[in-house]
Amino acid sequence: MSARASGEKANVGLEEFSHDESAGTVDPERQAQEKALVRKLDLFIAPVMMLLMLISYLDRGNIGFAATQGMTTDIGLQGSQLNTAVSVFYIFYILAEFPTSILVKRLQFNRVIPAITFCWGIVCLGTGFIHSFGPLVVTRVLLGFFEGCLFPSMTLFFCNWYKREELAVRVAFLFIGSALSGAFGGLLAWAMLNMNGVAGMAGWRWLYIIEGIITVFYAGCCIFLVPKSFETAYFLNDKEKALMRRRAEEMEAYSGGDGHYGKHDIKLAAKDIKSWAHGIIQIAVVTILYGFGTFLPIIIKDGFKFSTVQAQYLVIPVNLWGAVVYAVGAYLSDRYTKRFLPLIICAPFGIVGYAILLSGQSAAVNYFATFLIATACFLCTGTNIAWLSGNCAPDGKRAGSLGILLTLTNIGGVVSGQIYQSNAAPGYTLGHAWSLGCLSFAWIGWWFVRAIYLKRNAEKERMVAEGILVPPSEFTDRAPEFKYQI
Repeated sequence: MSARASGEKANVGLEEFSHDESAGTVDPERQAQEKALVRKLDLFIAPVMMLLMLISYLDRGNIGFAATQGMTTDIGLQGSQLNTAVSVFYIFYILAEFPTSILVKRLQFNRVIPAITFCWGIVCLGTGFIHSFGPLVVTRVLLGFFEGCLFPSMTLFFCNWYKREELAVRVAFLFIGSALSGAFGGLLAWAMLNMNGVAGMAGWRWLYIIEGIITVFYAGCCIFLVPKSFETAYFLNDKEKALMRRRAEEMEAYSGGDGHYGKHDIKLAAKDIKSWAHGIIQIAVVTILYGFGTFLPIIIKDGFKFSTVQAQYLVIPVNLWGAVVYAVGAYLSDRYTKRFLPLIICAPFGIVGYAILLSGQSAAVNYFATFLIATACFLCTGTNIAWLSGNCAPDGKRAGSLGILLTLTNIGGVVSGQIYQSNAAPGYTLGHAWSLGCLSFAWIGWWFVRAIYLKRNAEKERMVAEGILVPPSEFTDRAPEFKYQI
């Protein structure tokens, strides 16, 4: 890059970061055009990714619904084999996420996303024909690997289309999709009870088969719905593409690069304490999210003593509530550029919810507690990711930091599969107590993360006051002109 081009890039970066701080510096006409463009992206980009997230969580979480419908008996599961099947999914999920974060931009999103969706759809469909523990484990391993490629692909895909101050709501769309998957999963599982015995197969088998067919069909749709870039996007006109080019030039100041990341980018991410701080917190909140999402139908049935049918539909309002809370929280987080406050406010609701479950209340009170938990688990998981993603630069470092976070994340998935043991009903004391502890740990951790960002921003202000600058070729989020979002 020439010195002149480097200087232009730095100037663009300064313009955008001033935009972060003061919308008043932006031309009103440009601002109106950009708002219209973002609304269009929200119609054609965000829903595609949101539906992918919903389908992926349907396919991974249906094991909980299947267990309430007799799968454990039909395939002869014993002891903690169901828990093992849940946990093994996340081991290979972990192995897939980091390399995907580094390679997906190079391999191209429009190729990777449809391919992995098709693969896990076939695996889900095949799960409907298993007859023992061994094949169940194999399908869970394969499902974990292919789904493990998805979330980093979607997150980084969003980073190519949206500015960092727009990211929290769009990452929220993904976790709203995960919340809605619990609702749709309950509705679909309820419907599958009526297919029990059709073609000589149990209802839980039809649950896997139908969800697998839906996934394979949507993978075919994604070939046409996921654009290679904004230059080839079917839904943008020439004027909108020109505006996207301008946005891309501005975003390059903190997310530039062509996807060919090197060891230097990974080292930058690995040496930055915030990557590990957010990552360790993510282990805690994901333990709650995955444990709650997978085992909620089982907890309602065996813990609260509702019937099999009731367990399928009672999960629906809980997950819908979680989706609404997260949607509102993410909107306010982006609207006021605040990441810390939504986390620190919502986590205590979940803590109270788990405390109620541990106190041995009536079924009705315990069911109310699940709404308190839903208030926290979806918002806390997604906002922590958006907070880190928006505070990393350049693009290579962001990919490395998200890779670290997402790899650590699924340690929580492995743990979540073990804390709700089949023989722990009806109290599930270990699961509820562990989840309460995780959420408390995360709440404390976010104060630590906030202190890191406050200290660094103060240091940046001092450097700016002293006229200290860094060369554009060395620009990272540690540069004085990059202000961390808090």
